[in-house]
Amino acid sequence: MTVRAIRGATQLDADDAAHLLERTAELMTTVLDRNELTPDDVISIFLTATPDLRSAFPAVAVRQLGITDVPMMCAQEIGVAGALPRVVRLMAHVETTKPRSAMRHVYLHGTTVLRDDLADR
Repeated sequence: MTVRAIRGATQLDADDAAHLLERTAELMTTVLDRNELTPDDVISIFLTATPDLRSAFPAVAVRQLGITDVPMMCAQEIGVAGALPRVVRLMAHVETTKPRSAMRHVYLHGTTVLRDDLADR
């Protein structure tokens, strides 16, 4: 097995706790599905939120999916002028036999502009 990192992001319509949890859960499940992974393959998850998101911790959404034994950390994304607002990002470290080139990064709800080179179309 090899350790790989998978990136992802999603944008929210508003800073609402239920909406943040829904979009973050969708992001995490899409990362797992598109990469044919199970929660047991996940080593750790780093989540960030832009400074305009304060309603909930994104890690709560991942825990609500049943992924409770994986180390997670939430942080605030740096506030760069003109940056895309209301964005939750994640970087998941996983164990897999797939090569780096086979990792499918996930950009949902308008976030493909963040990494057009990595976004799965």
